[in-house]
Amino acid sequence: MERIMYKTPAFDSFYNSLNARAKKKVDYVFEHIRTEKNVSTKFVKSLVNTDFYEMRISVDNEYRIILFAIDNDNFINANEIVLLNGFIKKSTGDYDKQIAIAQKLMEDFL
Repeated sequence: MERIMYKTPAFDSFYNSLNARAKKKVDYVFEHIRTEKNVSTKFVKSLVNTDFYEMRISVDNEYRIILFAIDNDNFINANEIVLLNGFIKKSTGDYDKQIAIAQKLMEDFL
């Protein structure tokens, strides 16, 4: 199984702002998500009360990338994923703002 991953311009901008070490870890997690059916919650976790998931990366900082499974309500069963936006997690309050941005990006994507 290989998942198809789409990227928004907001995600590309976030990714391009990362240092080489963080990009390497993000690329590692991408490859894992693309090729593995079961993905550990260490890497991807559902965001409560939303249709979104978060990719979790720890390298110097806590990086989060908001994902959406296009073709299935459950990430595990999805074959198509959209990488919406990313941010450095500084507090739990960051999520509300980033989820609102992800909602807008999702509307524009569809």
